[in-house]
Parts: sequence; C-alpha cells; structure tokens
Amino acid sequence: MSETLPNWENLVKKQLKTEDIYSILKKENLEGIEVKPFYSEVQKPLANLPRVEENTHLVATYHESLEEDVFAFILEHNVENLEQKALFVNNKDLAGHISPKEEDQYFSLISVIDEKQAVINDQLTKELLAKNFKRNICIDISLHQNAGAAIYQQLGIALAQTKELTEAYGPEILNQLIFRIAVGGNYFFEMAKLRAFKIIFNQFSKEYGLDEIPYIFAETSLRNKAVTDNENNLIRSTLELASAMIGGADAVFSNNYLVEKRTENSEEISFKQQIVLAYESIINVFEDAANGSYYVEDITRQIAEQSWQLFVEIEEAGGYLELLKQGVIQKKIYNHAVEEQKWVEEGKIKLIGVNLYPKLDVKKPVEQLYSENEIKPVRWAEMFE
Repeated sequence: MSETLPNWENLVKKQLKTEDIYSILKKENLEGIEVKPFYSEVQKPLANLPRVEENTHLVATYHESLEEDVFAFILEHNVENLEQKALFVNNKDLAGHISPKEEDQYFSLISVIDEKQAVINDQLTKELLAKNFKRNICIDISLHQNAGAAIYQQLGIALAQTKELTEAYGPEILNQLIFRIAVGGNYFFEMAKLRAFKIIFNQFSKEYGLDEIPYIFAETSLRNKAVTDNENNLIRSTLELASAMIGGADAVFSNNYLVEKRTENSEEISFKQQIVLAYESIINVFEDAANGSYYVEDITRQIAEQSWQLFVEIEEAGGYLELLKQGVIQKKIYNHAVEEQKWVEEGKIKLIGVNLYPKLDVKKPVEQLYSENEIKPVRWAEMFE
C-alpha cells in the first residue's frame, strides 16, 4: 500500500501536468460525504449485507398481456385468477378488499403515515396487519427523495417512521414492513444508500433484541426526469435500476420514462429495462455485489453514520410525527431541495438536454417550485419547462 499511492499520484501529476492534483480531483457533493480520488483501504470492512428475497423481484405495472411472462405486478385494481405471483398492492381500497390465498404473495405499498396530518392512520394499519400479506405495512420515502431530501434525510426519516410504528404496534411489526425507496441518478451514492439502510435498520432491530433485514422496494426517481427528454430519461432510469439491484433491493420497479402521455409501448419498454439488466447483466441474483469496493464501502459507512445521527436527533426532539406537526421535517427537506435546485440552475448538477446540450432558459424561480410547509415531488427540469 505504501508504494501504491505515490505511484498513482505521480502518474496523475504527469497526466494532468500539475503538482496540485487534489484540488482538481476533488468533487463537491450536497450530501456532506467525503469522496477521495483514490482508495487503497477501507475502515472496518463490512460483512456481506443480506437481503430478504433470494432474487430481485422485477415488478411490472399489471397488463393482461404480461400474465404469462411476468412474476411480479403492481396492482391498482383487482385482477381475478392471478396465481403464483408476487402482487404489490398500490390502492388503499383494493388492499382493504383483497383476501389472499395461501399460494399468493401479497405486499402492501400503502403508506399508513399521513404526512399532511402528521398522524398514523390507525384503522388502516390495523386492517392491513390483519391481512395475510407477506409484508403488510409500507413506509414510503419515495416521496421524500422526489421532494428533494438528502440521502441521509431519507434514511433518517425512514428509521424515525419505523420507530413511530414500533412504539404504536410493538417490535413484531418490524418483519411486516416494506420500504418504498426512490433511487436517484447518483449511481454509487444510491447503491450505498440501500446498503446503509440495511445497516441502520438492522442496528435499530437489535435495540429490541431482534436481527431483522429490511424489505426494500426500489423504484426509479421522478426528480431527474424531463418532459422533453425521453431518451435520456430512459438512460437515467436504467442506471437507477442498476444501482438498486447492485445495492441489494428485494424488488425493483421502473416508473414510466415518459413523464407525460404514457403509452402502452412505453410501459412495455420501461419494464424491459429490468429484463435486460437482470438477464444480460445478471445483477439481480447477487446478495451484495458492491461488497469489497473500497469507495462504495466508505460512502456506505458515512451515509449510515449521518442517517443514524439524524434519526437520534429526531427522536431526542420528540419524534417524527411531532416534528412534522411543527414543520421541522418540511423545513429540513426544503432547505436541501432548494440548494440542490440551485446547483441544477448553475449547472453544477448536469441534466443533458435540460441545462446542458442544449441549455434551456429558466422559466420558473426556485420560490415558485418549492414550499417550506409541504413535502411534495418536484422535478429539477420543471424550472426550465
């Protein structure tokens, strides 16, 4: 190791024609994560991080033409005679009426925490817990990612919501949870995000004498998609799916790459992104494919530490629901989202076809897009559309 770093430094100095290589290679990020240009070791190497499902579920929006070939569907309405499928219920009324048979695998994607009222929907939670679902209760932080929350904020919030539900319904709820997480375009950071969440969730479960692994349903982000940039949307979401699979998601879903005017053809293409990754790249079967990468290991550790610290801060200040009532959570997300949007406006975050090649004019100011009092999805490109 002692010889490797000087050799690398000398090579880069020669290629960049400067002695001051670190100021050039340093990369800023809004997450507060220290990223080195070169890694020769990692602090406290992590054990393999397991997942619940042996193979990643490739989830499609239900269409009858897919029944023969697809194992996992998102359901918005009732479908008769589906057997031997993994069914992710995305409709509150449907979830209330479904009575699963033994051979079915049902998962709820219904959030039971009302972000606007800052309460747990107790009746809905009890109804869902009474169902014979494989995973009954969804903690949905896809909203927070799409609203502009930092990675550590997303994970800290997920854990804080978990604490609220654990206090209300007991630690036995932990193995009934499914976490709906949106995966953004920062390829390695998002990979590390899922890995870090496994670490902090497992640590949280140990506080109750358990050793639980989180069930992660990962979907592509809406935040970095543009109305007039469909082909690039497709590339971005493919990379996001790859991050999710390598990071160890139990299920993945690709939101339609057409932001507006979705078609049957675009639905099919969106799902086939997953098929290509799974069956040509074979990345959906590894338990922890990123394990051993010094870079990913290091940022995983940093994200886990930051997220746990935020979780502790939230708990010490009264808990997630209390801070939601006070508007503290909304303000934290707002501050990060606005800063991120400014980076887009300045071109520090590059969106091809939006603020780069060609560069579009700003049509909506930051103040028009965001509110301090509401957690709502905002796409970066809305500023230019």
